[in-house]
Amino acid sequence: MNPHAEPPASLQGMFRTLWVHRQLIARMSQREVIGRYRGSALGLVWSFLTPLFMLAIYTFVFSVVFKARWGAGEESRTQFAIVLFAGLIVHALFAEVINRAPQLVLGNVNYVKKVVFPLEILPVVQLVAAVFHGLVSVAVLLVAKFFFMGSVPMTALFFPLVILPLLILILGLSWALASLGVFARDVGQTIGLITSVMLFMSPVFFPVESLPASLQPWMRLNPLTFIIEQVRAVLVWGHEPHWSGLLLYAIIAVAVAWLGFAWFQKTRKGFADVL
Repeated sequence: MNPHAEPPASLQGMFRTLWVHRQLIARMSQREVIGRYRGSALGLVWSFLTPLFMLAIYTFVFSVVFKARWGAGEESRTQFAIVLFAGLIVHALFAEVINRAPQLVLGNVNYVKKVVFPLEILPVVQLVAAVFHGLVSVAVLLVAKFFFMGSVPMTALFFPLVILPLLILILGLSWALASLGVFARDVGQTIGLITSVMLFMSPVFFPVESLPASLQPWMRLNPLTFIIEQVRAVLVWGHEPHWSGLLLYAIIAVAVAWLGFAWFQKTRKGFADVL
């Protein structure tokens, strides 16, 4: 890399950066996943136990204490748990990456000051590590659905296509937040609050249709709402995705990713001065 060259900020430059540094991204993502559990007795088993534990807690509170039900008909607690879990997977993936984004550059000062390093891959590494944990949770969900409900829908094969637009959107937001976190240290606390609120302002614990008609359009403005519904459609209900909706979401996601990448590249020269 030429340290004096202007960092690429175009859409083509964004895709080229991801491709050129794909091997470095893979190695750093593997290190990130393994390093999270290094020194613990159970190691990667925690990636299975954590979502199961949270699922059990949320299911008890909402289906036993509050007597929540997803539909009007008869519904077992196991069915409710599977529907709930699908929404939790999407939110957890989003929150894990977004919450850590403002600290990415701050936590890797050595990459900023001491060596020539493609800083723009740091959000990508975090995203890949989060996707690994998300896929573990999806595997747990599918095993639970097969064990308790007797089948796994073939539409589960569409899951990668459903989740991909969200991943692109998350990456763009992560680039923007990683840069903003350098110049405004309060961003991290603010984002943590926003993602916590989004857990209850997304259709994780309830369907959108349960809201009054006047509030449903506002709920659908939440970027997680459409993806949560589509994930449930392909993994739980056995329905095909809403293809036109996914295409529109993907176009918007690519635009957000490009803007986030361009902002990161335009502001990165100021990182060393601030840090």
